[in-house]
Amino acid sequence: SAKDMKHRLGFFLQRSDSCDYSSSQGKKEKISSSQRVSQEEVRKWADSLENLIHHDRGLAAFRAFLRSEYSEENIEFWVSCEDYKKTKSPAKLSPKARKIYDEFISVQSTKEVNLDSCTREKTSHNMLEPTLSCFDEAQRKIFTLMEKDSYRRFLKSPYYLDLVSPPGAGCGPENCKRSHARTLDCNSNVISQCA
Repeated sequence: SAKDMKHRLGFFLQRSDSCDYSSSQGKKEKISSSQRVSQEEVRKWADSLENLIHHDRGLAAFRAFLRSEYSEENIEFWVSCEDYKKTKSPAKLSPKARKIYDEFISVQSTKEVNLDSCTREKTSHNMLEPTLSCFDEAQRKIFTLMEKDSYRRFLKSPYYLDLVSPPGAGCGPENCKRSHARTLDCNSNVISQCA
């Protein structure tokens, strides 16, 4: 459920030196300090959507939030475009572009993103001869849409607020409840499921 995912991500992203994690194969895994996210880093996510989605853990938290709102197609499209721009082989451009177009831009596609008709038409025209920049305008529009809408809601959501408040800050009922949930997550090998 979304609440379980929130707690898992919350624990996963917190700084904690108190637990060793066992994988299902019996190997012990530790989260190295390079995998942890500092409170300072989490606070930077509130500065801009760009800071958030260019950080692996931030992207994971934002994606989980969008999934809870049934609107993850926007971030999936943005990530697909970023991946597409890294395509080195000209022979792979056309099939990759077609896949992105069919999945996100084509009318009534499975994960259709919300684009105005002008941008959709221009992107459709770009599909005749795909280049590395053929989705740039559509990607920019979706980024702006997320920035003005879902990103602002994310910053007010428990997905972000649970991460930005330091562990053990005060011991009101809510903080104690969060601390207890993190301990439970630690004991149930959640990290190996999220990694």
